Amino acid sequence: MYEPVYRITNHILKHIGIIDACREIILHAPLVPAWERKFQEDAIVRQAHHGTHLEGNELNLSEAAQVVAGQTVVGRPRDIQEVINYRNVIEYIESLVHDPESSKDISTNPSISLTQDTMLTIHRHTTERILPPDKIGSFRTTQVVIKNSETGEVSFRPPAAVEVPFLIKDFVSWINHRINDTHPVLVSGIVQYEIARIHPFIDGNGRVARALATLVLYQGGYDIRRFFSLEEYYDSHAKGYYDALQSVGRNNGDMTMWLEYFVEGLAIELNRIKEKINRLSADIQLKEHMGGKQLFLSERQIKIIEHARSLGYIQNKMFSQLFPMVSEDTILRELRDLIKNGILLKKGKTKGAKYVLKS
Repeated sequence: MYEPVYRITNHILKHIGIIDACREIILHAPLVPAWERKFQEDAIVRQAHHGTHLEGNELNLSEAAQVVAGQTVVGRPRDIQEVINYRNVIEYIESLVHDPESSKDISTNPSISLTQDTMLTIHRHTTERILPPDKIGSFRTTQVVIKNSETGEVSFRPPAAVEVPFLIKDFVSWINHRINDTHPVLVSGIVQYEIARIHPFIDGNGRVARALATLVLYQGGYDIRRFFSLEEYYDSHAKGYYDALQSVGRNNGDMTMWLEYFVEGLAIELNRIKEKINRLSADIQLKEHMGGKQLFLSERQIKIIEHARSLGYIQNKMFSQLFPMVSEDTILRELRDLIKNGILLKKGKTKGAKYVLKS
């Protein structure tokens, strides 16, 4: 029976604490953008770009964004297809967790489960039009090795192909039966490592491993509005990423160093998202005034609040500079909405009136 080997270190506890704190702030921020989907679309682009660039894709971030948006770019056909496929994987994962016809709220009712069919479907999406049809969505039947790209030396030899179905079955059983004993973030890191270690497919193992880790985070209530991209952290620290994965083999199967790397990366990414959300949110007094509810803001309202917080107030004479080509009546409607919701307070009754954040 599969059982992961690792120690809960102070490093792991510290960063899981940061992750949980960021999660609470992001999920319960009093002010969040009405254009939330824009944040999510940005995360999808970063996931698709960095998740493929990490493994040699030559498209830059801007080109990947165009591909994700369905636009035409000039590049290697495989590079373009990889980004399209990664986008499809992300959309598939979201469909598993955020079924619009389901009333289930994973933020309050997390439930982690993985099946072999889910793994095979993710691989199918990952390698569509890249591998031969008989290699898509099926476990490998031949031995593969991982070589050092510079020296050509074999750096990792995965288990024999005949073992793959049994290893996957054993691992899936652990996920589905021992899951309540383990923090979702650690389960995600374990899933990512084990899929990379078993290397169940002829190609696409790294992308499938990262996708499954993301799925586990989402299922475990750590989708965090789907604003984050683990892939970006890995791509920016590629040497550390591969060193951390290889540390398990060097330590006789002990995953501690890998999990330390994994939780730190997630903590850094979520802290970045938290800071972005905090810039849109007022202080705790505002949240208490709103009774804990969330207010969805337009982009103009966010800009008004940021300016009022920076300068201390906003006046009519500032409108043209802040919002060129936008009528004064439109800005006044935005201000009235913020006043109505208890965000701003109007001081004075003429055009010289000042709008300040309500304390």
